[in-house]
Amino acid sequence: MSKFDEASHYRQEDLLKIDWRPPKTPWMKTPVDFRPGTYIYPGKAKNLKVLDLPNPRDWSVEDQDWKLPEDWKKRVLDGMADRLSKYRSFKVFMDTCVRCGACADKCHFFLGSGDPKNMPVLRAELLRAVYRKDFTALGKIFGELAGARELTTDVIKEWFYYFYQCTECRRCSVFCPYGIDTAEITMMGRELLGLLGIYVNWVIEPVANCYRFGNHLAIQPHGFVDTLEFMADDIEDVTGIRVDIPINRKGAEILFVTPSGDLVADPGIYTCMGYLLLFHELGLDYTWSTYASDGGNFGLFTSAEAMKRLNAKIYAEAKRLKVKWILGGECGHMWRVIHQYMDTLNGPADFLEVPRSPITGTVFKHARSTKMIHLMEFVADLIRHNKLKLDKSRNDHLRVTFHDSCNPSRAMGIFEEPRYVIRSVCNHFYEMPDNTIREQTFCCGGGAGLGTDENMEMRLRGGLPRGSALRHVQEKYGVNMMAAMCAIDRATLVTVADYWAPGVKITGITELVANAMVFTGEKRRTRNLRGEPIPGMELEESETTTVEQGAAIHG
Repeated sequence: MSKFDEASHYRQEDLLKIDWRPPKTPWMKTPVDFRPGTYIYPGKAKNLKVLDLPNPRDWSVEDQDWKLPEDWKKRVLDGMADRLSKYRSFKVFMDTCVRCGACADKCHFFLGSGDPKNMPVLRAELLRAVYRKDFTALGKIFGELAGARELTTDVIKEWFYYFYQCTECRRCSVFCPYGIDTAEITMMGRELLGLLGIYVNWVIEPVANCYRFGNHLAIQPHGFVDTLEFMADDIEDVTGIRVDIPINRKGAEILFVTPSGDLVADPGIYTCMGYLLLFHELGLDYTWSTYASDGGNFGLFTSAEAMKRLNAKIYAEAKRLKVKWILGGECGHMWRVIHQYMDTLNGPADFLEVPRSPITGTVFKHARSTKMIHLMEFVADLIRHNKLKLDKSRNDHLRVTFHDSCNPSRAMGIFEEPRYVIRSVCNHFYEMPDNTIREQTFCCGGGAGLGTDENMEMRLRGGLPRGSALRHVQEKYGVNMMAAMCAIDRATLVTVADYWAPGVKITGITELVANAMVFTGEKRRTRNLRGEPIPGMELEESETTTVEQGAAIHG
């Protein structure tokens, strides 16, 4: 069953009936409703074994007994104590919230569900109440009167349900007067659940695949190479150009890393074809790697240790291949890991050089520690220095808007570069409302490992705010394409757009760039990278075919 078929089970009129009334019972006494469509299947034992994680077993969320270890409570409280001593931010976030409610209506899952435990303040309170009970004097003495709560198996189940209804997008943190990062609290909650062997399979299987194969999708080296060769065939069919695909080449100047979703998922594959064309036209001295074959990092949704290991492979490969610096594709969580956690987890990459564009000479000084820059920074610099020959009219059939992906935008601050690139290759660009973009951008509803089909109701509810903003510009400006610079967004927003704004398609930015570029040696362009006719070029294609047929007839 396709994602669209799965989504079609939910009627819009039903999802829009959001009950904003609080439950009749106090929040600590309100049980979790594990109804199908609102939770994700648990991690399989085989994947936990690959990662040497605790308590591997097969179980179901709907089981009464989750098969927890006998000492489960001690593991959690010891784990919380360890993290409180290790992470100063965690201790600060546990102590400083005054429950002002500034974040309450900022979460897309709360807006789409009306469930008060999806308010960031109350989702964090699930963890904070246990902290008060076991780690504060007031909580130990006064208990529930001080907002403290006993840790029970029902609390563990509640953590599982709601910490996997958070995409760690950090929109709530923008509005918090104390700067509390609820995403960090979600990450701590997930780590504590992991001590009991409680994960969702949609996260832990990709992490296990990355440990074994170097990428989340378990693409083996020969499959990786074959996939790129198939793309080269499609590129040649559309443009007449045969692109070079350097792989595992020692001594290249640049290591290029992109999320594995760009290799297999529509529309990400067209973004990947855009990379190949762009680099070929530039004559870029770069290489792909079959070892570091995924820039994405599902460790961000698992634990600090998993995040560290997955990020390390990129730098280990950069060292082995003796490149100078690293260029990253259109990815979201890869950039949050690189920008916010790289130095702490893996240390400065002192064996590499500060990235310097071999085409324009620009030195990207902000990457002097990570030695890695985002493709949009690289392409924006190329366009600014007039290094690309562009024909914007090739995208004139598109009326484009832009989705600020949470991790590279809100977490990394890449706001203007993608807009500059889109405006440079498209004549028709329209922004969604101000309170839904840039720092205040709404999430796709499927990030942080939530983009699976069994979670479809919550994905659609979480995608409602973004879908509503998209529907607004669709109706006002005729927008028919939404661009995003994140592989998870490109995959999950297809479902969101099909459901909440039917008729709007999803694209990566590099696909738009490649469709607008005039390449050296290209044949007459009548189709885009998707193989679709370019409006206004059909007649020229017909004329070209007629000429070719006439030449064949007359020898």
